[in-house]
Amino acid sequence: MKNRANGLGLVLMAPAVLLLVAFFLLPATLTGIFAFTNMSTSTGISGGAYVVTETVLRKLEATDLDPKLRAGLGEKSYAVNAETLAAATSADIEPGFLAEIEDRLSGKTYAASSAFEDDLKSLPSRPRRIRDLKLATEPFERSVINTRYPDRGQFEAALQTFLPAATKADLETITTASYTGWTWTRDNFIDLFTRADTLRLVANTVFYVCATLAFNVFVGLFLAIAVFYLPSRAGGVFNVLWLLPRITPVVLYAIMWKWFTWENGFLYVAAEDLGLPAFNYMKGSVPTAWATVILVNGFVGASFGMILFSGALRAIPIQQLWSSEVDGANRWQQVTRIILPQMRWPILFVTSYQTLSLLSSYELIWLTTNGGPGSTTTVWSLEAFHTALNNYTGNLQYGLGAAMALILVIVGLVLSILYLRLFRFNELVSKPKIEF
Repeated sequence: MKNRANGLGLVLMAPAVLLLVAFFLLPATLTGIFAFTNMSTSTGISGGAYVVTETVLRKLEATDLDPKLRAGLGEKSYAVNAETLAAATSADIEPGFLAEIEDRLSGKTYAASSAFEDDLKSLPSRPRRIRDLKLATEPFERSVINTRYPDRGQFEAALQTFLPAATKADLETITTASYTGWTWTRDNFIDLFTRADTLRLVANTVFYVCATLAFNVFVGLFLAIAVFYLPSRAGGVFNVLWLLPRITPVVLYAIMWKWFTWENGFLYVAAEDLGLPAFNYMKGSVPTAWATVILVNGFVGASFGMILFSGALRAIPIQQLWSSEVDGANRWQQVTRIILPQMRWPILFVTSYQTLSLLSSYELIWLTTNGGPGSTTTVWSLEAFHTALNNYTGNLQYGLGAAMALILVIVGLVLSILYLRLFRFNELVSKPKIEF
């Protein structure tokens, strides 16, 4: 019988385990993997090719590569061989002229286009127009620059042809700089810990999480206790009203706040009528922008906290409150000595859940201030979103964004452990000292 019960328990747990793997472990694992790559829009998510571009040449200026070799990478030459003759045939060069090139110039190599053009001018079937003559030289052009090589072997073979004096170390330097695909790297974390705006992002995130979390927990707890002491009908109406921020669609909720705070909105008109400064309170100043961000997210979190705290309050035996009233306790004494001591578990859950939620949330900030004015309300998660999925340059940096997300996961886990110790979680889940 016991084995059957264990088997049934495993079957019932299987969907939860699958959901945990699919929606937490797998995304977290992939985030950790991508964090150690330089994946971006330019590299793609699959293998790349090898191309020497002007950008690569500028990048090589910061290396120890011999300047002569670097200059040689950008040079062009002209050769008459089977490969270039085939390219010329495909380019529809006049057959008689092409036959003369193959007959008289085959095997020759030219370091400059002018020397090749001089030899072409000596051929009887040459084009009469200078422009046509220059076009005829293009199929015979040989250059590493802007030529795409699908694999490393072909690229290194081409480099050795154009740069016979290059050493193995030189080839490695050029090959590494020319690779267009993604590679394994720790540079994402080095960049995050050394760039100038990291400290600002951390400070913004800490302020946003702490201020909004305090609003969520304290206001939610206050509302739950206040409704608890109201008559049941009035308390029910009040609960429904405070649920509206939670159940309103996010986009509609953000639009309502824009109407409330933007030019010609409610606050603007009211302030103008009262002779107070009237401007866009959502983006017009740093203090009002932060106030908007905290309130927009705070009302949503406070309604969530109120729901959980209200349920926990209903679980407290009403006889304890009756007994305290007989002993002469007032409402404040009931709250501080009876209600709050028995609310540790709900407060722990709401605090930890809201902390993790605020660390990773950015959608309401994105829809309202978008991190402005400037970047004064930009938090870590919003910057990670812009970096990986929605930046202005068009080059989405998946690897760097994943590194930022991984840091959030680690911070969230550390904070969860601290909360469990702070609220003495072991005592909360321990067996009761008195059993009935």
